[in-house]
Amino acid sequence: MQTVLTTFALVLVLEGIMPFLAPARWRETVTRIGQLSDGQIRFLGLGAILVGFILFQVFS
Repeated sequence: MQTVLTTFALVLVLEGIMPFLAPARWRETVTRIGQLSDGQIRFLGLGAILVGFILFQVFS
């Protein structure tokens, strides 16, 4: 359970870097993502899952 919480904490830190360092750019990016179709967003999500899974397998 500690590993899961540590991983979640790291995700929050990484997710918070862009809004902290470049809030205008982050807002623009989120707005653009909001304009994508559901299929495009699903494809981005699938890509993120696959890359994360591959990185997890390589580094663990």
